[in-house]
Amino acid sequence: MRNLIPALLLLFASTVASAASGFSSASSQTAEAIHYSPEQIIKFAKKVEKTLAAKGAYVAILARMGRPRSELPEGMHFTHVAFAVYSEITTRDGRKVPGYAIYNLYQKNDHPETSELVMDFPVDFFAGVAELEAGIIIPSAELQTRLLNVIASPVYAKLHEPHYSVIANPYTLGRQNCTEFVLDVTNAAIYQTSDIKLIKANEKAYFVAQKVNVNRFKLLMGAMFSKEVSTSDQEGAPVTATFETIGAYLKKYDEGSEMLSVVPEN
Repeated sequence: MRNLIPALLLLFASTVASAASGFSSASSQTAEAIHYSPEQIIKFAKKVEKTLAAKGAYVAILARMGRPRSELPEGMHFTHVAFAVYSEITTRDGRKVPGYAIYNLYQKNDHPETSELVMDFPVDFFAGVAELEAGIIIPSAELQTRLLNVIASPVYAKLHEPHYSVIANPYTLGRQNCTEFVLDVTNAAIYQTSDIKLIKANEKAYFVAQKVNVNRFKLLMGAMFSKEVSTSDQEGAPVTATFETIGAYLKKYDEGSEMLSVVPEN
């Protein structure tokens, strides 16, 4: 029985870590399974870009489904969020073409408790998705201009906290996931500040986070065995930011913002 208990604890913790990672998993696509053919990914990525262009978006918040719908926790539909920025892109053969560059916070594959800022493109962004569906938030024209200024400035990198947790608390410092990073950058643009303490104060006052529907004991057990799960920045009932809560926040406070989804053609 003594030898069985550690094995059971490991299995239990693995299950908890898997459930928690559905909240805001942000691994690079190189570490994820391929569920669709390259042709399907390219076609879908082009449809997303055409949708953004048709809306006249220079900056948008883009989300993907890294896990099957059936595995996602209550209140959540997407697992990874980033900025899509209209750019002049240089192709491998040296041509300059218009398109969207994706500005991500990704977990490091060999150190999942640590993140880095990576720019890639829509085909990379959707390469390892579990389901082909994109979530899009198009901010107001004024906020897009402010976001462009932040993303192009040193403030963008300054707001990055490399200590990663899939259930990072958006109201506190010390841990960050991709959705919290997007929220922090967005609020830096809204309030035109790089002061992270001021940003957090405003998030605590106005942003409504998603409750993490895994009890605290299970999360603590998961944190013991999974480097990407941490509760060190949580205060009371665990909460995190999601694509949906960011969308609701901008709908309330950014007049003219729009939220939509894109699915493949039949």
